[in-house]
Amino acid sequence: MSPKVSIIVPVYKAEKYLHRCLDSIIAQTFKDWELLLVDDGSPDNSGKLCDEYAQKDNRIKVFHKENGGVSSARQMGLDNATGEYTIHADPDDWVEPTMLEELYSKAIEDNADIVICDSFNEYSNKQEYAKQNIICCESNSILRQIILGTMSGAVWNKLIKRSVITNNNIKFPPITYCEDVFFTCDLLRYDLKITYIDKAFYHYDQIVNTTSLTRFIDKSTINSRIYFIDYFSSILNAKEYENELFYAKLTTKRLAWFVPDYSSDEFKNIYPETNTFFLNKKSLDTDFFIQISLLGYNNISRIILFINKIRKRIIAFIRNK
Repeated sequence: MSPKVSIIVPVYKAEKYLHRCLDSIIAQTFKDWELLLVDDGSPDNSGKLCDEYAQKDNRIKVFHKENGGVSSARQMGLDNATGEYTIHADPDDWVEPTMLEELYSKAIEDNADIVICDSFNEYSNKQEYAKQNIICCESNSILRQIILGTMSGAVWNKLIKRSVITNNNIKFPPITYCEDVFFTCDLLRYDLKITYIDKAFYHYDQIVNTTSLTRFIDKSTINSRIYFIDYFSSILNAKEYENELFYAKLTTKRLAWFVPDYSSDEFKNIYPETNTFFLNKKSLDTDFFIQISLLGYNNISRIILFINKIRKRIIAFIRNK
C-alpha cells in the first residue's frame, strides 16, 4: 500500500549536517511515510550517507543523479513519490517529532489539499518564531501574500495532497532561486481547500549553509525573479494582481541595485516602469537597510565596504534619471 506522506529531500554537499535532518524524520511519531533522498551529484560523501540510511530503513529511497540544481532534484523526488500527501525538507534543516502526525491529522480533519504551519529561524545566538500571519485561507489570498512577501512560499512548511499537484501538472521550474515559491504560487492559481496550524514544526537553519543562494544576490538570482514575475504576469489576471506584481517588480529592481556587475543601462532596463519609484526617499530610508539585512551583511565594516562598492552606481543612476 502507498504511504500516507512522501517526504522529499534534495541533497547536495550536505554530509556535515545531513544526519540531523534524517534523524529528525526517522524520529517522527507518525510512521506511515516514505523518504525520498535525491543525491544531486554531490561531490562529498552525502550520496554514500543516503545509501547507508536506506540500508537501515526500507521506507527510505535514494536516487542518484547528475548535478542539475535543487529544482531538478525536487522534481525527481516528486516524480517518484507515491504518498497521499507530500512535503519537502532541506538537508541542513530539521523538524519536530510530531510534525507529520499533526499536519496529516489536520489534513484529514479538514479534508484539506494543503496544510500550512509556522517555522523557526535558527541563528547562532537566537531562535526566531516565523509566523505565517495568514489573512485568509483562500488560494488567491495566499497567492497575493506570497507575491508581496508577507508570508513564506516555501514547500517545507506545507503538506500538499499529491493528486492536486499531478492533476494540475504542477512542476518545479528551471530556475536557481525561489523555485519553491514559484511551485507554490503555480499551485495556488487553483481553487484549493487550505487550512493552517498555528504552530511551528520546521527548523530553518540560517547558520550552516552559508553558501545558500538566499544569502547572495547575483545576476542569476535576479534572472530567476524576472522569470517568476514574467510567468505569472502572463497567466494571472493582470488587473486583479496588478499591485502585487508591480510590487514584485519594484522589489526585484531594488535587489538588482545590490549587484554591482550590472551596467547602468542593464540596470535601468530591468522593469523600467519602476524607475520613477526606485530611488524615492522611502526607499533610501527603509528598504536600503532591509535589503542589506537580507543579504547577510551582519557587521558594520562589511556594510561600509558594501555601500562604497555600490556608491558609483547610485550616483550614476541619479544623474541619468
